[in-house]
Amino acid sequence: MTAIEAVGLVKTLIGVRVVDGIDLSVPKATVYGFLGPNGSGKTTTIRMILGLFAPSGGRLSVLGNRMPQARLKAARSIGSLVETPALYDHLTGEENLDVARRVLDLPYTDIARTLAVTGLSGAARKRTGTYSLGMRQRLGLARALLGGPKLLVLDEPTNGLDPHGIIEMRDLIRDLPAREGVTVFVSSHLLNEVQQMAVHAGLIHEGRMLAQGALGTLLDSAETELDVTVAEAPRAAQVLAAMDFRAHATGPDTLVVLGLRGRAAAAAAINRALIDAGFAVSRLGFRPVTLEDLFLKLTARNGAAPRKAA
Repeated sequence: MTAIEAVGLVKTLIGVRVVDGIDLSVPKATVYGFLGPNGSGKTTTIRMILGLFAPSGGRLSVLGNRMPQARLKAARSIGSLVETPALYDHLTGEENLDVARRVLDLPYTDIARTLAVTGLSGAARKRTGTYSLGMRQRLGLARALLGGPKLLVLDEPTNGLDPHGIIEMRDLIRDLPAREGVTVFVSSHLLNEVQQMAVHAGLIHEGRMLAQGALGTLLDSAETELDVTVAEAPRAAQVLAAMDFRAHATGPDTLVVLGLRGRAAAAAAINRALIDAGFAVSRLGFRPVTLEDLFLKLTARNGAAPRKAA
């Protein structure tokens, strides 16, 4: 089951396809990272998900509701935090939440719940004008969690935070699906930061989806490099090169194999080839692959400017 489903989603603004036919499949009760540089179409997509923009083409369903036709029904189950939250600095954290609670006609007890979830119970009666930026972001998240939404949409939730604030927000977001049963859709240009909290991800560039899926599957699909510690590395590299591996020695006892896919199978094949050739292999280790690495490779291969509307 999916929380957000889009097929061929298009949004044209001033004659330019800002969102250019993307597909989205966001599983329920997970953290989905919607990732790409500034200007790639992330915020425009979020506005369509929230029902603020009508798509110019394609289909979009949010929590089983066709958008934008059923946007009011969908909105009852969506919480959002877009950029820096607007707060009343002269009011306490609890009072800020009470304003939103009254508008939504929710029980007062919901305030204590969301403050506890976001770790702000101890600061509930302090004026928000005294809050740090990280605390303000968490209060904005607490407000978005009022009413127990099924979908939480966060746009750049760690933007501008110091390292401590980033860690707090990251850990909080990562735990929300298990703790609250909510689907979290996180939009960000900080690919490696979101990699530490997301389970699924979609990479968008110039309005087009480059890749999406489970995070582990995406990273495994990327080309990577294997460091090998082996006796007579220069000669071992020649043996691998003759087998069409892109290998070269980096020292007398070390070599690297480039452009590998399918980690387990590739490592096993290289290890077996070297052992069969009489080499003593003492270590094999893949170099870490990040979403940023994958994004750069995909944009180099598929990058293109947004297309003019027909």
